[in-house]
Amino acid sequence: MQVLREIAERRTTRGFIDEVLDQETIDRILEAGRRAPSAKNRQPWRFIVIRSQAVREKLYDAAYQQDHVGEAPVIIALCSTNVDYRMPNGHDSYPMDIAIAASFMMVQAEAENVGSHALGTYNETIVKEILSVPYSMRVPLLLLLGKSRHRPPLGERKPLSQIVAYDHW
Repeated sequence: MQVLREIAERRTTRGFIDEVLDQETIDRILEAGRRAPSAKNRQPWRFIVIRSQAVREKLYDAAYQQDHVGEAPVIIALCSTNVDYRMPNGHDSYPMDIAIAASFMMVQAEAENVGSHALGTYNETIVKEILSVPYSMRVPLLLLLGKSRHRPPLGERKPLSQIVAYDHW
């Protein structure tokens, strides 16, 4: 298993071609999210897969009409089913749990030659209304999936020496 290649090669897709993703590919991406770790193994998520053109157009509007949202043939709304759990360090667990699940999905998407974009710029209230998400739940992230129109160059990454410390700050 060579996971680092997918991690190193993954890019954020900002343009998608009009090509349907097959169900088996979508299922493998969802399975990657399902297998992600979560605080106390609560698995506080529900993944809503949006393929309908009509619903995607509404999400496009809720996401301030960003072109890549309108182009993505698949949008997955990553919803949290447990927004009240706080970890012992005082932080809410659901943003981290959802982010880890999304990361696993993006790595699997890269392995499938599918472009991905983790999106946080949208009106959550409107998204919840469009998707009939219960009031007590949150939608911290939308994941856009599809074949990339073009592969942007890899972004510069800081060297480990600038971001890693051992035993103290």
